[in-house]
Amino acid sequence: MAPYSLLVTRLQKALGVRQYHVASVLCQRAEVAMSHFEPSEYIRYDLLEKNINVVRKRLNRPLTLSEKIVYGHLDDPAHQEIERGKTYLRLRPDRVAMQDATAQMAMLQFISSGLPKVAVPSTIHCDHLIEAQLGGEKDLRRAKDINQEVYNFLASAGAKYGVGFWRPGSGIIHQIILENYAYPGVLLIGTDSHTPNGGGLGGICIGVGGADAVDVMAGIPWELKCPKVIGVKLTGSLSGWTSPKDVILKVAGILTVKGGTGAIVEYHGPGVDSISCTGEEGGHVTWLSACAGPNGPVVERRSSMATICNMGAEIGATTSVFPYNHRMKKYLSKTGRADIANLADEFKDHLVPDPGCHYDQLIEINLSELKPHINGPFTPDLAHPVAEVGSVAEKEGWPLDIRVGLIGSCTNSSYEDMGRSAAVAKQALAHGLKCKSQFTITPGSEQIRATIERDGYAQILRDVGGIVLANACGPCIGQWDRKDIKKGEKNTIVTSYNRNFTGRNDANPETHAFVTSPEIVTALAIAGTLKFNPDTDFLTGKDGKKFKLEAPDADELPRAEFDPGQDTYQHPPKDSSGQRVDVSPTSQRLQLLEPFDKWDGKDLEDLQILIKVKGKCTTDHISAAGPWLKFRGHLDNISNNLLIGAINIENGKANSVRNAVTQEFGPVPDTARYYKAHGIRWVVIGDENYGEGSSREHAALEPRHLGGRAIITKSFARIHETNLKKQGLLPLTFADPADYNKIHPVDKLTIQGLKDFAPGKPLKCIIKHPNGTQETILLNHTFNETQIEWFRAGSALNRMKELQQK
Repeated sequence: MAPYSLLVTRLQKALGVRQYHVASVLCQRAEVAMSHFEPSEYIRYDLLEKNINVVRKRLNRPLTLSEKIVYGHLDDPAHQEIERGKTYLRLRPDRVAMQDATAQMAMLQFISSGLPKVAVPSTIHCDHLIEAQLGGEKDLRRAKDINQEVYNFLASAGAKYGVGFWRPGSGIIHQIILENYAYPGVLLIGTDSHTPNGGGLGGICIGVGGADAVDVMAGIPWELKCPKVIGVKLTGSLSGWTSPKDVILKVAGILTVKGGTGAIVEYHGPGVDSISCTGEEGGHVTWLSACAGPNGPVVERRSSMATICNMGAEIGATTSVFPYNHRMKKYLSKTGRADIANLADEFKDHLVPDPGCHYDQLIEINLSELKPHINGPFTPDLAHPVAEVGSVAEKEGWPLDIRVGLIGSCTNSSYEDMGRSAAVAKQALAHGLKCKSQFTITPGSEQIRATIERDGYAQILRDVGGIVLANACGPCIGQWDRKDIKKGEKNTIVTSYNRNFTGRNDANPETHAFVTSPEIVTALAIAGTLKFNPDTDFLTGKDGKKFKLEAPDADELPRAEFDPGQDTYQHPPKDSSGQRVDVSPTSQRLQLLEPFDKWDGKDLEDLQILIKVKGKCTTDHISAAGPWLKFRGHLDNISNNLLIGAINIENGKANSVRNAVTQEFGPVPDTARYYKAHGIRWVVIGDENYGEGSSREHAALEPRHLGGRAIITKSFARIHETNLKKQGLLPLTFADPADYNKIHPVDKLTIQGLKDFAPGKPLKCIIKHPNGTQETILLNHTFNETQIEWFRAGSALNRMKELQQK
């Protein structure tokens, strides 16, 4: 028989199909569509199985689930060098997903590539540009009007290049993926850092920058440093007010915001299956009927595995994943994908870890002992038991009164999340109470919104004082037209979101934001204070009698079918030859990209330091969201927010740096533009975990656009480091972290060794002090050969074009 690769080539030529169709041709049992929207794009479990078997034979050891899915998507499993934490893997993802704020730059880059169509199934989701102001319907109408130019661009670009388009109002990207595109064993990349949400359905779903998405859409193997695997073994079962959100809040407290960097977090153990809603076995347990235990009602709950995986981004993890089980099977069936569940059953051995597999780090959590947590403020890894946060707040001087409680976001906006919150609200209403704090609700998708409206949850949440916002990201990403406070006013909010960086939700640096579960948010919004512990404290009803809230429970899935609501999906046409994608040269929202300049073949001499950053510097600090989201498709305009949130070590201020030529202090973007106009190349000095947070590649595009050449830090967050490389910048780290202290904002730097730039070979940095003295330090990097080619070409996109021309 002909070799497999030759057979594949013959089949491709004969059938006119792409490579990911071939598996279904070779094995008829695998002809199950990835989604209802792409009936001719098949799940390739048999190819996954074939690749796993090749790698297993080579490595000769048990494999983790993460390894099975990742190695099962290798471009060349027979020859790929595999060493966790060291080698770079060349992978073939199954699909790409993009949210509207990052899709603009991704599609602009894809247009620049000159390719006619995307090579893998891809989708665009409109969720980031809808500002929370008055309520769902009014906010959606306003967003459609304000963002019409951007929405038209994305819709027409999707139609032109074969990308599915989810219109504004359809919901948050990650909930849409969960409902329609995620499945056990999928390798999906998305241009949003919370793409790991899909790990709740047993897939490896990874957040990336737009340039990475362009590689995959162009059919180029995608590179990822071979991840380590952190195992989290779950035992016991949840009870009382403890929720699945508390698992990841606890893990964040253990690992911190950088403890998962370069690793996949893999949940396993008997606790995974024990955390399930009894409703899926046929009997429904509510907060009224649950039998009482020592910690309150004892109910088996579905682990909101997607919630846990989603917030894994906050520990810097590459992604997180759960093994395939009966709860995933039921969810797939309930969302119209029973055929996928049945196929997954056939390949289940490849969708769970091997017995005896090795983890690089192992964490054990006894769910029976886990207490409700609330993390914050200003960082998602500052963990407190709910029972203790009030006293900690008093000691630290954090405001106790809660101004706003906010539930929803991509982390906690499922049907069950809404049901548990409604169960808490219903108890308060029964005693004549409403929320003391303002209260907002964000449904995760149009399907969730329509279903909670039909089943009464939405009305209960309104009755307790809530406002139901649009199916969008809203306040979670700073899209919040907040009116109840003035900027600079110290206040506290509690959310069921994932991030709580300074100023993230409302652009107010004095807002103390805490993250917790939706039911705890609801209870605290009713009580109005951080000092309330629903597990032990009492409320006073309208009749003056004291009562205690019982731990809530709700159906994991609706008893009837989901209500799909309005149809918000646009299929790409079969024939797009007549489709136009226009970008006005005078537009303030969109701008076609010009290629970055190539490396001139010389060392980088006399780099000026734009800013030496003190402390935490997330992508929110580097390229703020909120009102700046409207410029995500216009590189020059959005560059006016470059590093405006970063703290300058020279004066302790944000957005205030010294111009080395004029000696005057001014905004960071203005200073960078001055340097660019005068031919002065510059560098940024950063601290630990530089670039943590969002996947937004604007945080890499902006410094490149304004003349930056290198970013030198103690350490980087994974996505941001890759984004910098993609745009032709040098992300470098101090060989000795203490060398950070040797550099001063008034110094100039020369980076030597670029002519012999090679993987694993440090570069030299000459620090030139104003008094004429010099010091030499070493700078490390993680570039491989391909990434060095990106640098030499000026960007990954430039390199792609060079290869096309060849």
